[in-house]
Amino acid sequence: MRSAGASSSTSLPPSVARRSSAGRWPPSIWAEARVKQEWAAPLAPLTTMRVGGPAARLVTVESTDALVDAVREVDDADEPLLLLSGGSNLVIADDGFSGTVVRIATSGVRVESDDQCGGVNVRVAAGEAWDDFVAHACEQGWAGVEALSGIPGLTGATPVQNVGAYGQEVAQTIAQVRVFDRRTQQVHTFANTDCAFTYRHSIFKASSRYVVLDVLFQLRPATLSQPIAYAALADGLGVAVGDRVPLGDARAAVLRQRRSRGMVLDPDDHDTWSCGSFFTNPILDRTSFAQFRRRAADRLGSDGPVPPEFPAVDGRIKTAAAWLIDKAGFAKGYGMPGPAALSTKHTLAVTNRGDAKAADVVALAREVRDGVEEAFGVRLVNEPVLVGHQL
Repeated sequence: MRSAGASSSTSLPPSVARRSSAGRWPPSIWAEARVKQEWAAPLAPLTTMRVGGPAARLVTVESTDALVDAVREVDDADEPLLLLSGGSNLVIADDGFSGTVVRIATSGVRVESDDQCGGVNVRVAAGEAWDDFVAHACEQGWAGVEALSGIPGLTGATPVQNVGAYGQEVAQTIAQVRVFDRRTQQVHTFANTDCAFTYRHSIFKASSRYVVLDVLFQLRPATLSQPIAYAALADGLGVAVGDRVPLGDARAAVLRQRRSRGMVLDPDDHDTWSCGSFFTNPILDRTSFAQFRRRAADRLGSDGPVPPEFPAVDGRIKTAAAWLIDKAGFAKGYGMPGPAALSTKHTLAVTNRGDAKAADVVALAREVRDGVEEAFGVRLVNEPVLVGHQL
């Protein structure tokens, strides 16, 4: 297979397609398979950054069986494969993608169990829009994902990145992830503990081996949110950190916070033509963090601003990428008037001001990364996946 540990396995679902001898989907069964094929298809409109060249072939699948069969077809032909979810975490090179792009458009939200003790188990297809599911959960009185409101993309991408914001991450509510294993050609079900979730990472991100088919969430029946864990969110709600508020209030407050930072998609606002946070927050060991603090004091003065620090796993310390970027000299709007610039609302977002190329986006991100490293000795890591190029 070519491409940009499981707890259980099952046999492969029946194929929904009878392929031609050339290995392509015969047009006569496209409707049956719920598959659409396009050639030399533009990819930029399918991403939130809105950059990148075309795909040699774009296959859009609307059923889980069709998704599995499409991936198998490409792998059997030993062709390059790119999986396209919501396009919110992807920067495709200007030359495009020379192989097949499989666009996931599956759908379905199914309650598998609902009791007051065990919670609500909800299985969500990989192609369901994530924020639509969060809104549905809040309306149904299911707590656990309300702080993840407004995040673009599809549900199947959330375990890959272990999506998180405002004190929540999907690892806290995911019970199972069902995947197609491209190596064994089987469907596997991963329990939460098998997913190797860490900060913005999982076993699925570490390899192109697995294709997420659906995700089982275990949510809490409640009218109130999980405890508010983010200070700015608590301030906006007029409550203390640790308090609970009505689910609808929590969602509305999160959306206000995200809009103020340009993190809710708006076609008329170029600050939202981005991948959201372009860099992850660095996590340093104690020795590295002490060295970083000394360099910050040398640069900003002993009585200057102090780097933020938050406890992380294994005694390590997390600091804020946005703080690093700003204090290294890259203020909001850096690079304006464009074609690529930092958001005027948040330094973490590299944005397309309307006519940027992928090369412009990557050049700016590289400049920021290298500038931060020169200033503070901390190397930022990009959060979005770069296809066909690198920083």
